[in-house]
Amino acid sequence: MDNLITSLKTLKWYEILMITVMIFIAANSLYDAIFSNELGGNPLWLAAINFISAIAGILCVFFVAKASISNFIFSLVNTLSYMIFLYYWKIYGTFCLELFFYLPMIIFAWINWVKHKDNYDKNLTKTKSLTQLQFALIILMLVIVTVITHGILLKFSGNVIWFDAATLSFGIVAMILSAFRYWQQYILWIIIDVVSVGMYIQKFDPVYLTKRSIYLIVAIIGLYNWLKLHKTRNLENE
Repeated sequence: MDNLITSLKTLKWYEILMITVMIFIAANSLYDAIFSNELGGNPLWLAAINFISAIAGILCVFFVAKASISNFIFSLVNTLSYMIFLYYWKIYGTFCLELFFYLPMIIFAWINWVKHKDNYDKNLTKTKSLTQLQFALIILMLVIVTVITHGILLKFSGNVIWFDAATLSFGIVAMILSAFRYWQQYILWIIIDVVSVGMYIQKFDPVYLTKRSIYLIVAIIGLYNWLKLHKTRNLENE
């Protein structure tokens, strides 16, 4: 708890501003669920869970961008609440991805980050770097997997198949890189967030559009922070 409080105190004014914007958008969606009788919308209890997920998700990405181990508390809350949303709407494919991949990876990453705490700040983890060749091969593999995934998803139809295919393949690899503490994860997160923003502009959803837009800003900040940590503390982070 002390580490969590310490981490919360590290939030900068612009991060607090973005959190406030996210709370306002999510609260407005919750308000609509309470007073709207439109068919097909989320029930009140699910809207409340989505509100919690929105706030937890934002705090999670802020702390990951700082290489802060405190992110995993919010990551678990965000993942579990999102799984409830997916199960309710019978989106079983993504639900299984969250249950059998993201949830175990979060637990593994938590353990791995704790094992490699920064020598100066125990709230942070040490960062690592891929070689240029390793990262180039990963990008090539991702392009191939995205094309294959698109071909598979095409059989099930849909309106945002390329977006969906790219988000799925890049997201899995970015999560693995994050678990193993590689700073190049943020190059992938930036690509994912650009794609996701485009998807939610096309399929307008104010909560998720706001959330993903903030994710994109934080991913850019995260790339800067992780690179700085790696370069300034290179000897202890190898």
